[in-house]
Formats: sequence, C-alpha cells, structure tokens
Amino acid sequence: MAIMMPASDQAVLARRSEIVAALRAIVPGEGVIDTPAEMRAYESDGLTAYRQPPMVVVLPDTTEQVSLVLKYCAAHGIKVVPRGSGTSLSGGALPLEDGVLLGLGKFKRIREIDFDNRVVVTEPGVTNLAISQAVAHAGFYYAPDPSSQIACSIGGNVAENSGGVHCLKYGMTTNNVLGCEIVLMSGEILRIGGKSAENPGYDLMGVITGSEGLLGVITEITVRILQKPETARALMVGFAQVEAAGECVARIIGAGIIPGGMEMMDKPAIHAAEAFVHAGYPLDVEALLIIELDGPKIEVDELITRVETIARGCGSVTLQISNSEAERNLFWAGRKAAFPAVGRISPDYLCMDGTIPRGALPRALARIRELGEKYQLGCANVFHAGDGNLHPLILYDANKPGEIERAEAFGADILRACVEFGGVLTGEHGVGIEKRDLMPEMFTEIDLSQQQRLKCAFDAQGLLNPGKVFPTLHRCAELGRMHVHAGKLAFPDIPRF
Repeated sequence: MAIMMPASDQAVLARRSEIVAALRAIVPGEGVIDTPAEMRAYESDGLTAYRQPPMVVVLPDTTEQVSLVLKYCAAHGIKVVPRGSGTSLSGGALPLEDGVLLGLGKFKRIREIDFDNRVVVTEPGVTNLAISQAVAHAGFYYAPDPSSQIACSIGGNVAENSGGVHCLKYGMTTNNVLGCEIVLMSGEILRIGGKSAENPGYDLMGVITGSEGLLGVITEITVRILQKPETARALMVGFAQVEAAGECVARIIGAGIIPGGMEMMDKPAIHAAEAFVHAGYPLDVEALLIIELDGPKIEVDELITRVETIARGCGSVTLQISNSEAERNLFWAGRKAAFPAVGRISPDYLCMDGTIPRGALPRALARIRELGEKYQLGCANVFHAGDGNLHPLILYDANKPGEIERAEAFGADILRACVEFGGVLTGEHGVGIEKRDLMPEMFTEIDLSQQQRLKCAFDAQGLLNPGKVFPTLHRCAELGRMHVHAGKLAFPDIPRF
C-alpha cells in the first residue's frame, strides 16, 4: 500500500556512498547495513501493510555512537528514523527512502538493579519481559505488560507509551518510568529525571514518553519495579450478550473495585484463542471477561465474592475462578495469544487501537458490528475493558483486490466513532502513520500547530522521524509567523510586545 510521505531528498540520495562510508567510520564492524537484501528485515514494523526500504541501517551500541550519528546527520540534513524491536502496530518505525534507520537492538544490557530504590536502569533494547525476569528472584516485577512483551523493547514502550493487561491498576508506561537518557538530533546528550518519583521543573518525562521518536533517541531508561502481590486470582466470566459484559465492567469499577486486570473478548476472538491455546474458554457465550484480583489473600477473597455477586447480577451464564497459579496463567494465556490466534483464521488483519469511556462500550461494539456489515469484513474484538482501550482486529485478505482499502476505511471509521463517543484515537499503539491523517478528527489546526512547536524545540530541522503523527508538515519557522488576513491582525484587542 502507498501512503504519502515526505518527498525524498535527491541530493542526499546522490551522496549515499559518502554517507555510508562516514557512518561506518562512526560505527565500525557490523554496525552498518547497506545491501538491499540485508535491509529487507527493516522495511516495515508490525504494520506490515506499508513497506519502504531505508537508505541505510545503522546499529550503534553506545550512547556516544548514537550522538555522533545524529550529529553527522544533522550537519548534512539527513533524516533519521529510530527503531526498537519493530513490533509497533502504527507504522511508527516505517523507514524513509532517503533516511537513516537507527536501530537500537544492540542496547540490550540492564545497567543496574536497585532494590533499595525499587528501580531498574536499563538500555532501550531490553525486552519488556526481560526486566521482570531479571528481578523475579527477589519477588519483584515490572507492571506494564503488552501482549508482545516477550519481544517488544522497553525503549519502544516508552516511545509509544505502551499499556497492557495490568495497566488498569498499575498504570501505563508513563506511570512506571522515572528517568531517561536521551540524545537530541544535534547530538547533545540529556539526562531527564532519575530514581526519585518527583523531580523539579517541567515534566519532561511526560513529554518524552509517547513522543514516538520525534523528539530524540532514548539510550537509557530508569523504570519502577513493584513487589509481586501476595495473592493473585482470576475469574473467567461468560455472558450471553456483549452489553451485559459491558454493564458488568461498569458496575465493578463503580463499586470502587480496581482489578489488577480486566479484559474482554467477543465470540470470534474467544473461538480463535481457544482453538490456539486450549485454555478452556466457553464457546457458547457472546462475550468473555477475565478479571484478575490481587493483593493480600483476605482482601482477594473478599473481592472475589463481591465481583462474583456483581457478575451474576449482570446475567453471567458461566463463571470460573482460578484455584492455582497454573490455572490463572491458563486463563490469561488465551488473551495474551489472541492476536496470533486470530492470525490463524484470517490471511491478514489490521489491529486497531482506540479508547472510549467505559460507559460507551455497548454503543461502540454495536457501531463496529454495523461497520462490519457495511464493509463486508469480519472483526474480532479484544480489549482492555477496564480502561476502555479497544483492539478491533479487522479480518481481510490482501490478495483480494480492494479488501485492504475496505479494511483501512473500516478501521478509520472505528477510530472516528471512538472520538465521537468521547474517546481518543489511540490508547497505546501510537499515531505513527496509521492514524496520522485522522488527527484532525480530534485536534484543531491550532492544537496541531502547538504540538509541532514542541517538536521544533527539540528538533528544529524536523529530521527525526518526519512524516509521522502530524498530517501536515510545517517548517519550524512557519509555525512562528503571525497570520495577517486582508491587512488585519487576528484579535487586535490583545496587547502585543
């Protein structure tokens, strides 16, 4: 599929051999990849509908090398696309024909484990799951747990502000990252935040987290680790109507109960997951809730009783409670494997990501069903029910003419509906290129220009990951100009200095 991206700089492409040689001098050995066959692995991220080989791939393994690469590219007007593990589902790491693909895969060391301060200092290429594994012996773990946690890197998690099953209670990535080392496009190395929960001045960590590689390249991250709860048990609850499951979610939260995780799957997703994992999911229900409660045993026992009462009051038709750690893990196994499971029943699918208020869940699912009929495509729904983060999986066959275009239109309409219902375009996957052209559905031109001004403060030349997030690119100088129409200033009564 073709998508509009920034025009290639032919002058840069003409100097390709010179650029590759200069990068090899900075990152020697196997740190530079420039042959078409070897670069094929980097032509897309998890959004494989869009592909573009980069001009060259650079794989540094020190912060100093990252700094020198960016400084060289800034001096010569060369675009740079940072990349983690390539699991992004929004096209955030899609390369550019005239750009350097800067891979952080060699940054895979955990630099420090500090149990006294309950933090881990890690490089960005370390996988999400590896952090929990590194501290498990002492009874700790890292809370945010995307479904791809076995493969996705912590640097990519920070770039996209990733979520996961347990983010309802323990927060998104932004709530669990305390500090980072970041290299600006100029080559300047900054340290932001640290090991303490609070830092003076502006919340720059809040700016960096979720910035999708547009502001700088992260080379070190300090994350918060938590002690594992004394007890964790899960309920698997089936409903004959999706609306009843949505009502159950609302009543649980309304009762002041915050589960460790609360996930929902509809019938197509249930059947796909059960066939793949054999977790014992009921196949005669329209919706399935998996609700995990954690904490001291006496508290968990009480909460299970309360949640069971709420579920039965909402008309649950099946209800099973885990009685062992193995059984709890089995309940979650199907949910964690839902995406690959759906891949077994459809040649291709688009994984969408939008967020709605919990109360709008029944309306959103009804709209998705209507859109499926309109576009004549199937859809399996898997989502973080507790915080309203939807993941509709739109089923299509790329080999059938016109199906991918219909799938994209279907997905765009789902995201428009999320905004219509009071939600947002993305919950955790980021904007990238997938949602870029839908940004005006949620933001005014003034809003978008203000966001681009922030980018300009970090990257005045606009060389870092251009073509992502913003539907209309502006030069930084243009954003600072005052617009005068017909010789009249806007808002002439406002004093100007």
